[in-house]
Amino acid sequence: MAGLSTAGAVSVVIDLPGAVPDACAAMKRFVRMFGGAVFALTVVFGFTGCGSYNRLVTLEQNVNKKWADVQSVYQRRADLIPNLVNTVSGVANFEKSTLTEVTNARASVGRVTLDASKAPQDAAQLQQFQQAQGQLSNALSRLMMVTENYPQLRATEAFQNLQVQLEGTENRISVERNNFNAAVQEYNTAMGTFPTNMLNKMFGFQARPFFTAQAGSENAPAVNFPSFGGSPAAPAPAPAASAPAATPALEASP
Repeated sequence: MAGLSTAGAVSVVIDLPGAVPDACAAMKRFVRMFGGAVFALTVVFGFTGCGSYNRLVTLEQNVNKKWADVQSVYQRRADLIPNLVNTVSGVANFEKSTLTEVTNARASVGRVTLDASKAPQDAAQLQQFQQAQGQLSNALSRLMMVTENYPQLRATEAFQNLQVQLEGTENRISVERNNFNAAVQEYNTAMGTFPTNMLNKMFGFQARPFFTAQAGSENAPAVNFPSFGGSPAAPAPAPAASAPAATPALEASP
């Protein structure tokens, strides 16, 4: 009986290895059927991921370049202001408060420091920058309106040259801001599409904020200035005095 049990055990041991080739064959069949597809998908996604990453890098660099262009034209305007203030302040009796407003607004712009080589990622920082630049634009606009009361100033060659340069700079600011917004829109759109959006967190890409229109910017501000250097306005005429009531004539006594 011991022999029989031993033989039985041996037969079991002999039968078990026979299952291994079956499992291996099934695995090989699976690899032949799906391995090629898996490999092909891996290669496709690999190339797609590389292409998406390279595109994001290119778009991000374009955003940073457009931001540098914006900073450049804003700096150009800031550099013109000292010459403008010096030219205007040489006129006798010019409104000093207007010059002080321009000088203070330029100083406020200088206190908002952003990296000129990299577009901001924080919308609050861009809004603060835009607000400071907007205050300077308003101050310059009021200054130019006040100069309308000084034809002798506007006739000078120095003032005319500065006015032309400022107008050209303001136009460039508008153009470069629009170019920056277009670059940001393209970059943010690419970040939100598949499969590029899978790379955002993996490689640290972040969406960038836009320049926005200031509230009420579609309407010109109503600003009234006194007429500097002009003759004072004539006082309003006093109301005509009312005529006294007529006294009835007394009849002569007989």
